[in-house]
Amino acid sequence: MSRLVWLAAGLVGASLVLCGCTQGSSENARSGDDDQPARLVTVEGSELKGVVLTARATQRLDIKSEPVRQVPAPGATTPETAVPVAALVYDKNGEVWVYTSTQPHRYVRQRVAVERIDGDLAILESGPAAGTLVVTVGAAELLGTEYGVEGQ
Repeated sequence: MSRLVWLAAGLVGASLVLCGCTQGSSENARSGDDDQPARLVTVEGSELKGVVLTARATQRLDIKSEPVRQVPAPGATTPETAVPVAALVYDKNGEVWVYTSTQPHRYVRQRVAVERIDGDLAILESGPAAGTLVVTVGAAELLGTEYGVEGQ
């Protein structure tokens, strides 16, 4: 086998170990975490599912959040609502979303309408209120979990 194939196989194996995707991991038994690092829950009044992660899964995914901000609007007296571009995820239909978090380790997808991109900020026409925490690192993994993509 070529060195490149061995290197690729090694990287895949290492990534599976690091993300905890191996079957029968004794680490989970020692830490007390469930066998399932993520589960979906019903969001009342919605067809969406919330994603609930174990504390260990949140740590492994290195989930990071930032509050929705109000930024000065050029030539206007009222500020605009903005989120980091990194918070945006797109579903299979091209709709734009962010994951909000109102409780530790619980995430719910919320639709946003982007007016424009200004540097590393997405200026929103509609979306979560200022101060709401949105996921900026790990949102793609949450989307994969919600849609049931293997390895997420």
